[in-house]
Amino acid sequence: MTNIVDAAWHKVLTTYGEPSRPEQSPLLKPFAELVRVAHAKPVLRQLFPWTGMWELHFSRCTEMNYTWDISHIGTLGDSRYYVEGPSRSNPRIAETDSAQAAVAMVIDRLPPGCGPAFAGNAGELAAYEKARDSR
Repeated sequence: MTNIVDAAWHKVLTTYGEPSRPEQSPLLKPFAELVRVAHAKPVLRQLFPWTGMWELHFSRCTEMNYTWDISHIGTLGDSRYYVEGPSRSNPRIAETDSAQAAVAMVIDRLPPGCGPAFAGNAGELAAYEKARDSR
């Protein structure tokens, strides 16, 4: 695990991991739970986390353009979660009442040999893997 990944998880945990004000979005509390549950899993903690639209994404690289080969988890308004992906064009995999179940679904779908995150972007990771695999 790299310091870049540790720092990204720290940012996600401190930004979303503890809901601080009840007047904030109703999605904050379930999202905070999701972030804590995902961070507790070593296999996910070695990946680069990023967020958007109340979704938690995981990348095999640390810089934009991130990889889109890992499913992501979103928060629904009724304290439920959905798992989609890995890309935006893939259909929704499932909905669940449990952050633990959603995280388990992502872990079950991780690509073989996933992690730790590569220091660089998706293109650089692809070039590295191609060169490594051709040896």
